[in-house]
Amino acid sequence: MYDVAVIGAGPAGLSAALNLVRAKRSVLLLDANRPRNAATLRSHGFLTRDGVSPLELRKLGRAEVEQYAEATVVQAIVDRVAPDGGGWRVHGTWRGAEVDETARTVVIATGLREEFPALPSLRAFYGTAMHSCVECDAYERSGEPLAFVCETADVVDRALLIAAWTDDLVVYTNGIAPLDAEGRRRLADAGVRIDERPVADLEGDRSGMTGVRLADGHVEPRTGGFVRPTWHVDLDWVDAALDRDAEGLVVVDRVGRTTVPGLYAVGDVTPPGPEQLIVAAGHGATTAAAVHRDLVGGLADLRDAVQ
Repeated sequence: MYDVAVIGAGPAGLSAALNLVRAKRSVLLLDANRPRNAATLRSHGFLTRDGVSPLELRKLGRAEVEQYAEATVVQAIVDRVAPDGGGWRVHGTWRGAEVDETARTVVIATGLREEFPALPSLRAFYGTAMHSCVECDAYERSGEPLAFVCETADVVDRALLIAAWTDDLVVYTNGIAPLDAEGRRRLADAGVRIDERPVADLEGDRSGMTGVRLADGHVEPRTGGFVRPTWHVDLDWVDAALDRDAEGLVVVDRVGRTTVPGLYAVGDVTPPGPEQLIVAAGHGATTAAAVHRDLVGGLADLRDAVQ
């Protein structure tokens, strides 16, 4: 039986695994290698790694974990985590092979699944001209004529954030995102234009994005921008009564403990949802320390600690 099974090898999971093996804990790290940011060419804001490819960052982190004898790293799609005696049984598969292991504790670091507005060419430009993380990618688009495609109720606050990097921003609600008089006033005061007509697609070629094409045929020249995805938490494979918030995110205490003893969650799967890579890595380190302390103190005392 492993001390800890960490499910997910993004920055949060890798950071948790690294700190746990350094605490002399036996760690099983499982990952399907299907990161949400796979299309992103460069990640930013990670100290000493600014501009690195997210895939390269994962590769470097995985190599650091694998160098420890206490670590076992397995590529697998986990399809069940269930209570098993005094611990947890973790089951997964990969290309016909089966993974069936037990661990005293489990750290969920699987992140989120994104769903984008239905624009046929969005995926072609996502990660190069169109982005979802303002803090990660707005600097590179500073001063450009940008588009913000958003169909959700937080359209105003997110648009104003983007406007800090450009004075030429058009918000496309696609006729879906709600806007009241106060929201319109705030956007107008910031010099942000609003277009509520249906959006047909993005325009461009191999050299890059050139504009936004509306359903009525009008094309507004834009060189890039941002899109507001909706995020979904896929945790049907966890056989435990996890406390979830209104968005489906796993409710945890400040160090990543869920309300289920021996089960932890960290990274984008917890409130407030998607965050910068360096923030997720910090959360992973914090949760690793909590897991180690709980194992030292005995999991029988964990429920009292959570409550």
